Amino acid sequence: MSDDTGSPTTVIGLLGIYNANGTVRGEISYWFGARMGRTHCALCEVTHGLFAERSDWRTARDELPVPFETHHLDDQPSDAAACASGRSPVVLARTEDGIYLLLTPEDLATCLGSPGRLVELLHRAVDDAGLAWPEVERDPKE
Repeated sequence: MSDDTGSPTTVIGLLGIYNANGTVRGEISYWFGARMGRTHCALCEVTHGLFAERSDWRTARDELPVPFETHHLDDQPSDAAACASGRSPVVLARTEDGIYLLLTPEDLATCLGSPGRLVELLHRAVDDAGLAWPEVERDPKE
């Protein structure tokens, strides 16, 4: 993907869509379903522990060059739902030109709960899609 100048389209944000609903009932249903082996969300395994967001995920997320926001099936933006085409969990890239599928449920399953692996896959997927990360200004003292 490239813009009118031939430069790669720049990613301005990432969206992770969980394979769960965000209502209290949805959260409880997912929690019990996951414990009983009836429900699975590979993105949830990366971002959350038993009850709360994982600190190693927060660290990995905060080191990404763009914001990474998460949504549930019932609160995802309409353009994200259209791009995901009913698949979940997924990770999408938002650009000024639109939204692109970066990681499928099968890709996320290979993370095996590792935030570091997710970040590796994101960098590879952005390159493979012909997208670019925003330029980051470096401190001259570094």
